[in-house]
Amino acid sequence: MSSVQPTADIYALGARPEQFSDNEWQTRVDLAAAYRLVHYYGWTAQVYNHITARIPDTEHLLINPFGLGYDEIRPDNLVKIDIDGNKLDDSPFPINQAGYTIHSAIHSARSDLQCVLHTHSQNATAISCLEEGFMPLTQMGCMFYDRIGTHEFEGIALDLAEREAIVDDLGTEKHTMLLYNHGILVCGQSIAQAFTRLYHFEDCAGVQLKALAAVAGGARLKKPRPEIVLKTREQFESGAAQAGADVPLPEWPAYLRLLDRVDPTWRDASISA
Repeated sequence: MSSVQPTADIYALGARPEQFSDNEWQTRVDLAAAYRLVHYYGWTAQVYNHITARIPDTEHLLINPFGLGYDEIRPDNLVKIDIDGNKLDDSPFPINQAGYTIHSAIHSARSDLQCVLHTHSQNATAISCLEEGFMPLTQMGCMFYDRIGTHEFEGIALDLAEREAIVDDLGTEKHTMLLYNHGILVCGQSIAQAFTRLYHFEDCAGVQLKALAAVAGGARLKKPRPEIVLKTREQFESGAAQAGADVPLPEWPAYLRLLDRVDPTWRDASISA
């Protein structure tokens, strides 16, 4: 008998605090998981950077309590804010102003995106320091073909005037943005989609850096044909790449089970932080 839990049961683990609706609690669980996974893979920048998510059917966002490590984030201690950055709960924690500036700009402009994820992960940040940016050299890299915007470095994102440029640079068809000399911004229609895109971008960026190092040593770079890159991206976007899975992202429940093994208390609302 399989020990794998059905997807529908993943969110039933642990008691849902009565002040949260089912919709909000699932969003909180998924967002806390994204923070924990970024910590697990070593993509954090101490207590900085941000992942935000919109609670479905509302204009309310969830963001990390500023000052907590990503490994301290739980579903119940995420801070609920409105689109203007005002806190809507009694959290004792502040929010990071730079997180509000970047994320609220995208949430305001792109209602199709539930989650906005920003990191300074090493491979992605190294790519952000290259004039040529990201290259779709591999199968997984093809999902980013013509889906990456770029944004020039303007210092720490505290100026609300930068919001318009961020929105313009992302546009309406892109889901990822290379922040030159800064890091990466990855968005998704769900939290799971945003995180898995980050995983693939960071991995593909590492492959690109190794390939370019080999080129510097005299090797020749082999690029896939442009029509095949486009075909492969369309396979990802149509769902054909999921090979008939009964959920859009079958890896996400596995990630939640991983976190349950790493720290069985990670979603326990009875623990204070």
